[in-house]
Amino acid sequence: MSLANPLRDAELLVRSRHPLLLLETDDRRRARTLISLLADRMELPLFRWTRSRGLIRLDEEGSIYQTREAEAALRHIGSTETPALYLMEGLEAAMPGSELFQAKMADALDRLEELHGAILHAGPHLELPPGLRTRGSAVPLPGPSRDELRELLRRIVRDVNRRQHVSVELSRTELDRLLDQLQGLTHMEAEKVMTRAILEDGRLGAEDLRHVADAKRRIIEREGLLEYYPAEDSRARVAGLHALNDWLRKRSALIHDPEGAREFGLEFPRGLLLTGVPGCGKSLCARVVATEWGLPLLRLDPASLYNRYIGETEKNLARAVTLAEEMAPVVLWIDEIEKAFSSGGGTEDGGVSRRILGTFLNWMQERKGPVFLLATANQVDLLPAELLRKGRFDEIFFVDLPDAETRVEILRIHLENRNRDPSNLDLERLADRTDGFSGAELEQVVVSGLYAAFADGTDFDTELLAREAGSTRPLSATARERIDELRSWAQGRTTPAH
Repeated sequence: MSLANPLRDAELLVRSRHPLLLLETDDRRRARTLISLLADRMELPLFRWTRSRGLIRLDEEGSIYQTREAEAALRHIGSTETPALYLMEGLEAAMPGSELFQAKMADALDRLEELHGAILHAGPHLELPPGLRTRGSAVPLPGPSRDELRELLRRIVRDVNRRQHVSVELSRTELDRLLDQLQGLTHMEAEKVMTRAILEDGRLGAEDLRHVADAKRRIIEREGLLEYYPAEDSRARVAGLHALNDWLRKRSALIHDPEGAREFGLEFPRGLLLTGVPGCGKSLCARVVATEWGLPLLRLDPASLYNRYIGETEKNLARAVTLAEEMAPVVLWIDEIEKAFSSGGGTEDGGVSRRILGTFLNWMQERKGPVFLLATANQVDLLPAELLRKGRFDEIFFVDLPDAETRVEILRIHLENRNRDPSNLDLERLADRTDGFSGAELEQVVVSGLYAAFADGTDFDTELLAREAGSTRPLSATARERIDELRSWAQGRTTPAH
C-alpha cells in the first residue's frame, strides 16, 4: 500500500483537532517521508526534536536555543503562536516521565489543538501515561507497496550504474518473485538487500533470488518470533489426505487470480485447523500448502510469545501478526496451537492466556490482507470454544492414522527421499505389517532399516524392514485410549482429511 491512505488519515486527524499522532513503525525513514508530505500538503512548518540537538526547523539552519530536554521543547511548543507539526523522536525514553513532564505535554497538546497543529511520534510502541491516553491517535503505516519497491529497484540500479556497470538479467516472472520476497521489509531493509545483491557481482540475476530470500529470513527471524520459509523452499509431499487436498485444490485458482476471484464474489480463504493423531502429517501439510499455492510460509512457535514482563506477551503476538499482514499474501502456520491458547489458562498465569486469546480472536476477525492461517493441534479438546466456533476457520480437518494404501505411498516417499528404489521391495507386505503406524513411525522404520543395513553390512530388503517394524511399538498401541478419545471428540465436529 502506498502512503496516500495514511497521509489522508493523518491530515484528517490534524484538521479535526487531534494534537498527538502515533506512528508505530520500525521504518523511521518512511515515517519521516510521510510527515514531510503531510507538512507540505497542509502548508505547515515542520520541526524535528531529538535529544542530541533539540528542536530544529527543517527548512532553516540551527537549533532553537535550550530545547534539548524534552520538557524544555514542550514548553516552547506550548507557547507557540503559529500552527506547526513537530516530529519528536525518542519520546519513548521520556514516557511516562515526571508529573512536570506530563503537565508540559498536556499544555503543548492543548495549544496545538487550538492552532490545528500536532506532535508526531514515529518509532516503537509509545506507552502513554493515563492522563494522556485519550489524546493520542494511531496512524497505521503500511510497508512499501509493490510499485514503490519496483521504483526503488530502478533507483538503486540507476545510482549504482553511475559507479559501475550493472546488468539486470531477470525475466518478468523472476522480477515478480523478487518483489514478492521483498514484501514485508521496510523501505531501508529492502534497499540494503537489493543494493548488496547488485554490488556483489555487478548484476542482478535469477541466482540473487536465493540471496534475497536468505537475507529476508535473517531480518524476519532476528526478533525470534517467526521462522521464514520462502515459497520455493519446500519439497515436501504428503500421502493420502484426499479430502484435504481437494479442498486446497479448489482454492488454488483464487490464490493465483485474486482479482478475478474478488470480481466473482470470493474472498481470500481464512484458514484451516488440522487436528488428529500425532505423527500423521499435520505439520507437513503447512509446507505442502505453501508450496502448492506458491506463498511464503511463516511459522509461529507459541513458546516464543511468552515473556515474563507484563504486557510483553501481548505485544509479541501483535508484532507477529502485524508482520504476517505486512508480508501478505502468506501462510501463517501455528504449530500445536493449544500451547498458546489453552482453555485452562486463567488466573494461574495472571490472565495472560485469556488476554492473548482475546487479542488473537480479534485479529482473526479483523485481520487485513490475505493471510491464510494454518493451525495444528494434537490436543484439540484443550482449545477454548471461542476459537473453534464456526467462522474462525474455514474448516477443521481430522488427520487419522493412514490406511494400507496410504502406508504404501508413505513408504514409497521415504524410500525415494533416501535414493532407494521402492520397486525392489514388497511394499504391500510392509503395509500389512505396519497396521496402526503413523507416518512418522513409518519413516522411522525406513531410517532404522538403513542404519541396520549399514552397520551390519547386510542387504536393505523387505525382510530387514519387516523385522524393524515388528520391533516397533506404535503410538496406536501405547496410547490407544488417548487416540480413541481424539476420534470420539472429532466425530461430528470435524471433516475427515482422508
